[in-house]
Amino acid sequence: MASRLTGTVALVTGASSGIGAATARRLAEQKASVVLVARRKDRLDDLAAEIEKAGGTALVLEADITDRAQAEAAVQQAVEHFGRLDILVNNAGLMLLGPVVDADVEEWERMIAINLQGLLYTTRAALPHLLKAAENGPRRVADIVNISSIAGRQAWANYGVYNLTKFGVNGFTESLRQEVTQRHVRVSVLEPGAVDTELGSHNNDTIHTEILEPFNEQHERLEPADIADGIAYIVTRPRHASIAELWVMPTDQA
Repeated sequence: MASRLTGTVALVTGASSGIGAATARRLAEQKASVVLVARRKDRLDDLAAEIEKAGGTALVLEADITDRAQAEAAVQQAVEHFGRLDILVNNAGLMLLGPVVDADVEEWERMIAINLQGLLYTTRAALPHLLKAAENGPRRVADIVNISSIAGRQAWANYGVYNLTKFGVNGFTESLRQEVTQRHVRVSVLEPGAVDTELGSHNNDTIHTEILEPFNEQHERLEPADIADGIAYIVTRPRHASIAELWVMPTDQA
């Protein structure tokens, strides 16, 4: 794939591991300057060093995007450092499973804060800069890629509030796309199936034993790089082409 991102700046949330880290690497390979946003600064520093050793450019910004002020500050610091923002990848997310009956409401609140509010805060802060980038070189187009899930298309028992957040991501993405696509800010949603990441690691032992482990034993999982490739495909389309939705699944889960 020929590089189409020279001279652009991409901000990736949840960049300290998994899909976010793989996406940052992939976009840096495409010659974008990458802004790495997450809470775990030590991991971001290691990733930035890896990217820069390979000839790329990376900026580390430690931030908790569930805090609106921190999300807004991260976007502002990125623009102040690089002078522009062309791509936003809203990747940060949390999946905590379990029945609705007697659920831990704090777990619901954490998922809503990260999966929805954090995405909204970064998007709102980034939009003015993305609209400006779409009016100027080098590409005269900008991109928002929201990472949703197969759980944004299909609901299952014990996934209730995670389903709620990902269905919400899908709905918000489609609405925003209709608002700004005529101004050449492309808004895309990518819905992965099972991916081998830390996403399920925050669940308790019962959830691991009864839900996650049986699934993982029966199905092949994607690698984070598979999703990063999808994101790179979306943002490297020519200006006249927009990918509204991309659904990436393990072959035996599709």
